[in-house]
Amino acid sequence: MNNILVPIGTSPDASKTLQYAIDFASNFGAQVFVMEVFSVSSAAASLANVEEKIAKSSKEHIKEIIASVNTKNVEIKIATYNGDMVDGLNDIDKELGIDLIIIASKSNDIQEELYLGNTSGRIVKQTNIPTLIVPKEIEFKPIKNIMTAFGSGILKRNRVLNPLISIKDKFRSEVNLLLVKRPGYSEDDLKVNTALLDLSKQLIISENANTYLGVLEYYQNQHPDLICVFRRKRGFFKKLWEKNTIPKSEFFVPIPVLILSVKKD
Repeated sequence: MNNILVPIGTSPDASKTLQYAIDFASNFGAQVFVMEVFSVSSAAASLANVEEKIAKSSKEHIKEIIASVNTKNVEIKIATYNGDMVDGLNDIDKELGIDLIIIASKSNDIQEELYLGNTSGRIVKQTNIPTLIVPKEIEFKPIKNIMTAFGSGILKRNRVLNPLISIKDKFRSEVNLLLVKRPGYSEDDLKVNTALLDLSKQLIISENANTYLGVLEYYQNQHPDLICVFRRKRGFFKKLWEKNTIPKSEFFVPIPVLILSVKKD
């Protein structure tokens, strides 16, 4: 794990997310790219170098946030992008090869309605880059217990497991698998990828209406340090694909969630 990207928005808690990312990256010797996206139309950009001025302002904003954290000798680079957030992430990924995006959930407060807002929801649903969602204000701690949940054990490419393998190897984590048998499951869904099995200590089978209900049930019983799921259109966020925001009423756990990328299923 070499390149970690942290999109920075206007949240007053952005420095806390960045600190978590730095603490995480320091364990891997990875560099952190701090990214801010702005949008200036071509018409506005022609007026007295508006785009250049906004880009400069964005960089100053990022520098202020970086100055407020303990960098722990982690190499930090600044990236600004004029345009759509998802396009910017994909462009940077093509140029640099991003191993992981780290973003924050909306808040730890269960009273707040949303788990992911529009921007973070779009990152999760519209990119194929592995993403770690961390609750706001959470402090980094070594990840010792990982629960990996899925409704189908089929993986077309073993390399999608690389972020999970890196975390497991670095922290000597224990990985437990949760196979959720959903209504309409096929026998093929019950065939678990051998590379995934090789990572794990045990396989638990649960029957639930969908994968994230299985996750919530498991979390309440086992209290893992990290939940790992797969980005599939027919998977974890199945009933949420049509909207970018994700309400806490539909999914909320107060620990980091790692989302691995499966391009097609």
